[in-house]
Amino acid sequence: MDLKQHLTRLCQAHGPSGYEGPVREIVRSEWAALVDDLTTDALGNLIGVKWGRSHTEPRRKIMLAAHMDEIGMLVRQIDGPFVRVHDVGGMDSRVMLSQPVLVHGREPLPGVVAAAPPHMLPPNKRGQYPAMDELIIDLGRSAEEVAALVRVGDPVTLDVPVVELMSDRLAGKAMDDRACVAALTVCLDELRQRTHCWDVYAVATVQEEVGLRGARVAAHHLNPDVAIALDVTFAQQHGVSESDGPYKLGGGPVLSVGPNFHPKLYDRLQETAKRLEMTVNVDPIPGRSGTDAWAIQVARSGVPTALISVPLRNMHSPVEIVDLNDIRRAGRLLAEFIAGLQEDFLTTIAWDDPLAKDREQQGDAQA
Repeated sequence: MDLKQHLTRLCQAHGPSGYEGPVREIVRSEWAALVDDLTTDALGNLIGVKWGRSHTEPRRKIMLAAHMDEIGMLVRQIDGPFVRVHDVGGMDSRVMLSQPVLVHGREPLPGVVAAAPPHMLPPNKRGQYPAMDELIIDLGRSAEEVAALVRVGDPVTLDVPVVELMSDRLAGKAMDDRACVAALTVCLDELRQRTHCWDVYAVATVQEEVGLRGARVAAHHLNPDVAIALDVTFAQQHGVSESDGPYKLGGGPVLSVGPNFHPKLYDRLQETAKRLEMTVNVDPIPGRSGTDAWAIQVARSGVPTALISVPLRNMHSPVEIVDLNDIRRAGRLLAEFIAGLQEDFLTTIAWDDPLAKDREQQGDAQA
């Protein structure tokens, strides 16, 4: 597969939280030849299923999840010829000035983000970034045209191209988390050449940026035996300290440890990486991971869950940067792990019961 072309297509599509339709159709077209079945649930998650080869029924299920929504904005007010917006999912107002955007009104409307010119501001405002509610979108149209084409509640997205950088790196919007959707595609492509016992459910989830909603309902519906979420993490860049755990672009995928993740599942992923002679980094997360893994882990009676991350620079900005090699490695790691899953895998990661040995000894004594 052409990963660069695939990721570029994904990232240049527009799909903010709650409006992921265009992205979902691209993923559907890419996954159609890689899975045995495709469905869309009531919330909008796209679920691709690749059946396992085990003859034991019911077969075990592994869920793979990466979110396809992006941060964006929502029209909150029509101010004459201008549009004012709310942030959806964590848009940073500092990087918004002068950015090209698309207002998804009665027709797609290109615009630019602007604010009051500095020489018109009071002195105490001139050295500050404008807040989100101080930004305006200029569509270059009259007030009458704007009123006819734009409605309060219309979504707004960044409208920037993907830029090809040196050394297999790309910059653009929505790399969070379409880089990991692309990693799922790599995994499914690799599995075409592999035999696996377990059923694989690849899920492009919705509304992660506003509360992990897609992953929550998908995990409840699928009730998987094991799950692996994929998301981005902070790569090394100016202004990010070592204590924040940044990882090198091109340095390989990142495995997370902490209460959100099953420790024995983490160990098996580490063993898989060693088998592939693949370098992986470790990200200690002491609490909430802020990823789909957080919602999946506590679905129904609980799901053993892991998190694989792809390093990314400039998170939640129009110029998020990823290394294609990290995406390829994440997909290969997933495929190798899945191919190695045996029917008794769950027993090998079961929690140790400290009383089991005592009960066994007591039983022997009574006999």
